Amino acid sequence: MSAKLLLLEDDPAIARTVAYALERDGLTVTHSLLVHDARQQMQRARFDLLVLDVGLPDGSGLDLLRDVRNAAPTAALPVLMLSAHGEEIDRVLGLELGADDYLTKPFSPRELAARVKALLRRAGNGNGNGHPATPTATASALFLDDETGQRISLRGQALPLTRREYRLLSHLLRGAGRIHSRDALLAAAWGDDSESTDRTVDTHIKTLRAKLREVDPGREYISTHRGMGYCIDI
Repeated sequence: MSAKLLLLEDDPAIARTVAYALERDGLTVTHSLLVHDARQQMQRARFDLLVLDVGLPDGSGLDLLRDVRNAAPTAALPVLMLSAHGEEIDRVLGLELGADDYLTKPFSPRELAARVKALLRRAGNGNGNGHPATPTATASALFLDDETGQRISLRGQALPLTRREYRLLSHLLRGAGRIHSRDALLAAAWGDDSESTDRTVDTHIKTLRAKLREVDPGREYISTHRGMGYCIDI
């Protein structure tokens, strides 16, 4: 079964070109012209990857990206952003919100298709069945086990995590390899707690690193990206 992609693009000509390039590679493409339509499509079906334009008549693909990253079922969904703007601030904002890749128009359809396939392979869709690998079982020594209770183990040893630490680490694991902004991590672990700040995230990341280091002192799992956020490498 081929991977299913949702394409959010308000220019029909660009959408046809992108869809043709992706479908030629055996992918299934669902096209939406508006952010509202894309949200409805995501309620009806599960997708393996999103391709989102930034500027839409009823909003921005960045709005949908923010929603996707803040919802547990889609937090790890690969997202490629498209934009007619080449300014650095647009790319930085998209990456801070959790985009996996970014293409500026005009672009080569072949390059877009190659990037989509690379994102699908990284997410576990390179096995040919179009379904992502189980997000709770990583390829490294870190293992997120949601089925037997909220537990994360490292090299077979359960980590002694507080509730906030568990939420932070599980959010990072579900989006492994992606840079998560402090705002996204705050939303994932603290929700609407108005007393929490960026410094709160930094403090908890520090304690998480210490606990990971106690079990595996030879490796740093969580990396800092100055001005952008944190990323976990597995």
